[in-house]
Amino acid sequence: MRKACAVIQLSRVVYLYRSVARDSTSLVMRMKEITRTRLHYGYRRVHVMLRREGFKDNHKRVYRLYRQEGMSLRHKRPRRSKASQQRQPVIAAQRVNQVWSMDFVADNLFDGRKLRMLTVVDCYSRESLAIHVGQSLKGEDVVQVLNGIAAQRGRPQVIKSDNGSEFIGKAMDKWAYEHRVALDFSRPGRPTDNAMVESFNGRLRQECLNEHWFMSLADARTKIEAWRRHYNESRPHGALDWKTPLEFARCSGPRPAASADKEPENPTFER
Repeated sequence: MRKACAVIQLSRVVYLYRSVARDSTSLVMRMKEITRTRLHYGYRRVHVMLRREGFKDNHKRVYRLYRQEGMSLRHKRPRRSKASQQRQPVIAAQRVNQVWSMDFVADNLFDGRKLRMLTVVDCYSRESLAIHVGQSLKGEDVVQVLNGIAAQRGRPQVIKSDNGSEFIGKAMDKWAYEHRVALDFSRPGRPTDNAMVESFNGRLRQECLNEHWFMSLADARTKIEAWRRHYNESRPHGALDWKTPLEFARCSGPRPAASADKEPENPTFER
């Protein structure tokens, strides 16, 4: 052992060290139970409850595990939003139609008039579900687009978006609450919280918006819709083992049927 450690330049003290850290499994499980049922509790209140239940861990250890497990409160939650999630869990899509992402992209017509696009993407299959083109889009327009998509393929469990006024307004919040869809708002200054749609928007700008002049609103809608169909049906995607999004979605099994009575699994919003 001495010669082997000398060859790889490793201290024998380090090699022989055995961790004496306490097992945190039971503590973490109880902390998760508390934060799931008491959505507004921060780590200090959680620590007080743990002490009352007999746990001897100090507040520094509770805080470290609290942050490590992603239990932090969402301090910038929209004031009246009923459907937004209270905390910041890492939501990874496991199937088609589970998590959608949406965002806005801005561009101009040939004469300088403003152009806005609402993009909606399925986070599992990377399908472009819609690119709604207009000049002045509001929360009611977002709801209308989501209703059109839901009528064809059903509703998602979670929708990710930034904190734009169109997404945190009453129209969107009412729609999500009525249809039992959780809204997952990205943290201010953290575009990586909604990285899927940000990546898609980069491809849209690079491959479509920068390649065309848009002579009118109708011309922009025609060209952007043609590119969206090409993206879904013909463009190989590196993250999908070089399948197209439509091919990957078909290989992943049948998508949930659209139904007005169907409820998504485990809704996480607060009533």
